[in-house]
Amino acid sequence: MQGDNMDQARAQEIADRWMMPTEESSYMGGLEKRPILASASGSTVVDTQGKEYLDFQSGQMGAALGHRHPRVMAAVRKATETFVHASNIMLNVPRLELHERLGKLLVPPLQKSLFLVTGSDTIEASVDLARKATGGLDILGLHDGLHGSTSYISRSLSFAWKRQQHASIAPGTSAILTPHCYQCPVASSFPKCEFLCLKASLELADANFTSRPAAVIAEPILSAGGVIVPPPGYFQAVRRACEERGMLLIFDEAQTGLGKTGQMFGFQHEGVVPDIMALSKHFGGGVPISAVCTTAEIAKRAVASGFFATRSHAADPMLCAAGVASIDAIVEEGLAGRAARIELRMKSALAEMAKRYELIGDIRGRGVLLGLELVTDREQKTPANKEAAVVENRCLEAGLILQLRGTGPGRKNVLRFVPPMTTTDAEIDRALSILDDALAVAVGRSPGAGMRGAVPTPAR
Repeated sequence: MQGDNMDQARAQEIADRWMMPTEESSYMGGLEKRPILASASGSTVVDTQGKEYLDFQSGQMGAALGHRHPRVMAAVRKATETFVHASNIMLNVPRLELHERLGKLLVPPLQKSLFLVTGSDTIEASVDLARKATGGLDILGLHDGLHGSTSYISRSLSFAWKRQQHASIAPGTSAILTPHCYQCPVASSFPKCEFLCLKASLELADANFTSRPAAVIAEPILSAGGVIVPPPGYFQAVRRACEERGMLLIFDEAQTGLGKTGQMFGFQHEGVVPDIMALSKHFGGGVPISAVCTTAEIAKRAVASGFFATRSHAADPMLCAAGVASIDAIVEEGLAGRAARIELRMKSALAEMAKRYELIGDIRGRGVLLGLELVTDREQKTPANKEAAVVENRCLEAGLILQLRGTGPGRKNVLRFVPPMTTTDAEIDRALSILDDALAVAVGRSPGAGMRGAVPTPAR
């Protein structure tokens, strides 16, 4: 089996000699010291020592259908026997099929799509599309947002990562306050605040615009920023603000689109349809393909102003075939509904844990994108960074992969869970049992005395 001779010592040697180093405090820091993965199937990954883990990060959120979903694997196998790469100056059958499949899934007036490769690609293209369609320049993004790191524009709009770490930042990109009700940036309370964070942000933005503004970009749920769910009505207020200023609304649905929130798209919870939508992550069922979607009218205006975006592999038949299979699996297997049921099951169990662990300050998220914020004091909401690290490490040792995120400087206290939408109830319950034990250890109790074998079944 490949990887049989890849032990930790050899991995360290390869990393030291051949790998580009990773900044130690980043979420990828020290990865050569972590388990080395050798295979995966469904919700499970296996390391080179044969140890199994429940993958409640869905890889890098790209395996939301489960690792190696049969439909996707069959499509990829067929493509390797027929057509893998194609020129993007000619159409191919899988590309046409994917445009049609995605188009029928979109919520009107969204209609048109173009394909790229990565999530960062879609942000770069979405911003350029908005600028070409409006003639504007300035782009506003939420200050806890993260939209990618590999393009000039996407890293400039990823305010959740320190922008000063980059050599330069794109002009016409600035932040507005995130509507995080649990850790309110303006020390107010919803709904009495009437979106004070947005009003104050727009007043400053209006004063600082360098030219005509073009768009606001946001994630329906700010995943990497701490699984923040904006309050009801917030995005409707953003939409009104955009219309008043001649701006477009861009939703980055990399981590919320295609079923993960319990709806087909995250924006369907908000009563707002964006002007532009970016899709990536599990769009290809585990292989890299992404999409930018917009209205026919915006597409026509942008193209007339010179809009153009592609990549060498953007319309490869193999990637497009995987995209078709991914959409078919989500629709025909009812995975959005499954994500909603997973949310109910997990939130019900987490609420029971919160009764026993003062460490749990907030439970939030939608579908299979869920967050647990840990605090040392529920009244002051002091981030429990140390305890969160204990929980993460203990879970990993016990066979559960999750990720720590934060909601601002000095905070790394949100446990983020992103189980595949195909995860079984038994796997959910096993993960919750592992988490329960880890929380017990973090607060100095003996593991095993919690809810093992007694995960509550939510009302349907």
